[in-house]
Amino acid sequence: MAGDRRLALHGRARDLLTRADGTTEVAATARTLVEIAYTAGPIVQRVETEPPVSGLAGLTGRLASTGFRAAIDEETSASRGTLEYLLLDEIPVATLVSGYSVMHATSRGDLESQILEGMRAPGPPAHGPDMCAGFQVGGTIMQSLSIGQHALVTGPEATPVLDPADPIGWHEFPGPLPTDGMRRWRRADLWAEESDGLLHLETFFRDSHLAPDGFETIIHEYTVSASIDPLEMRVVTCSAQPRVLPFVECPQAADSGRRLEGMLVGGLRKQVRAELTGTGTCTHLNDQLRELEDAASLVRLLPSPAPTG
Repeated sequence: MAGDRRLALHGRARDLLTRADGTTEVAATARTLVEIAYTAGPIVQRVETEPPVSGLAGLTGRLASTGFRAAIDEETSASRGTLEYLLLDEIPVATLVSGYSVMHATSRGDLESQILEGMRAPGPPAHGPDMCAGFQVGGTIMQSLSIGQHALVTGPEATPVLDPADPIGWHEFPGPLPTDGMRRWRRADLWAEESDGLLHLETFFRDSHLAPDGFETIIHEYTVSASIDPLEMRVVTCSAQPRVLPFVECPQAADSGRRLEGMLVGGLRKQVRAELTGTGTCTHLNDQLRELEDAASLVRLLPSPAPTG
């Protein structure tokens, strides 16, 4: 967040194929740069993608929240299952999570509290009572808001995600986090198991924040494991493991991952958004569950099984 109340979102993504012999191949890469100004809420000023996507001008001037994902489908040529679509789809939740850095600076006295109000779009708040586990009536957040405060929790110290022994395990990053910067990590690994004939998918995400004292803490962290019938591309099993969450009520949402069992992979983005609502769900976990839809694209990168007989 810049001093002129602007937010810059830098997105990077990569598809990496790892073969049985240990060799690897980069199948696709993508980058995005998004600039947002807080006038009447978070208004998108500029969107750039690599590879190029047509229609991005239709995203500027819009709120980076309500209705933005529908605009991606309506205004741009980005195709679901591509990395550029994935990065564009991340804009609303990345914008939402970035508000933590402003709340942190406000709690330190480095920013005036009125700035928080200026970040919200006119009209009803995007997060209301009983929208998710964290915002349930009577919970920590709602009690804090009832007395005019913004609940802020400092999470545990961020453990390393990058493994020095696996230098290609993640794509390149633009550099170290700046002060009061935030980073959203996402990983999705898909593979086929001969033992059960199923596809197996493990996803991970983490949101972290770097304070002025150089201390990086975790805000959200989840791992989701799923198995998929490769013939029907239907979810067989799905479980979510909360690792770090900001409020005591948040882990109540973990069981919602099982609700994907029996759903078709194609269309998960729409179905999760429509059906996983209320105090048994989590906004950030829902985003992770929605992105399981991309397994339909990743499976096409897997080597075909060797012929038998």
